[in-house]
Amino acid sequence: MKKAFARKADSEGYTYIARLFRAVSEAEAVHARRYLLLMRGKIGSTEENLETAFQNEINANVEEYPKLIRDASDEGKESALKAFSHSKDVEAGHAELYKKAMNDMLADRETDYYVCQVCGYVAEDNPPDNCPICGAVKGKFKPVK
Repeated sequence: MKKAFARKADSEGYTYIARLFRAVSEAEAVHARRYLLLMRGKIGSTEENLETAFQNEINANVEEYPKLIRDASDEGKESALKAFSHSKDVEAGHAELYKKAMNDMLADRETDYYVCQVCGYVAEDNPPDNCPICGAVKGKFKPVK
């Protein structure tokens, strides 16, 4: 987000503010690298990591998104309500992808993935003509290499 803020500040002629946004973005990347170092010993085998990722997606879908959706609804923020609802649906799909990947790993099968650049939906093998979550056209899907 900070990089997008920096681009906007640059376009408005506020290069010094853009530098601040880029500096904070870089600082947050440093934090992420430090936190990753703290996770040493907590990153398991790929099979364990798939299980952890699966559980995290379930938790987000059951615990986190319902609260965000409720708050957006209570506050009458329709665009936030739509975004959170889409994200909740996408997260449910992520859990299924992790579950399927566990089976694929055991069967030594590979899958191609495509990500909707509008809502984050992940399609397997081929992108759909329209995103089942947000309706975006096939051209909005980016292949993951």
